[in-house]
Amino acid sequence: MYQHILVPTDGSTLANKAVAEGVKLASALGSQLTFLTVFVTFATLADHDHAFAGVPETVRRQALAYLEAEGREALATASALAKSAGIVADTLWVESDHPYEAIIDAAKSKGADLILMASHGRSGAKAVLLGSVTQKVLSHTQLPVLVCR
Repeated sequence: MYQHILVPTDGSTLANKAVAEGVKLASALGSQLTFLTVFVTFATLADHDHAFAGVPETVRRQALAYLEAEGREALATASALAKSAGIVADTLWVESDHPYEAIIDAAKSKGADLILMASHGRSGAKAVLLGSVTQKVLSHTQLPVLVCR
């Protein structure tokens, strides 16, 4: 069935549910598993003047450092869950202005034959800045996508 599953995660509660589902599915199928976090570049955040109007550059950089730490923690959490299930999972950290493209490209480069992701992994300012990443992945990939709600 599915030999390699890619699970994007941002560490949110819903994304963590998708991570757990990915671990269960990979365990049941004997599939390879890769967790992915996409880090949005500083240039992308700086382009959203409505979100950062009047915010000093040092504050923007602090926000990005926080988001980077969140992403790295999301990968560590996902890896620990996989390890506890006896699965050695790969992790991938990608910087991109367009997370949905990074997810699709990572799936292709890793040879994944399924993308498993949450439907609303982002909330608040992240959702405003990035929109529905899941919807964009569904619209732009030829690979099967399993959406966890």
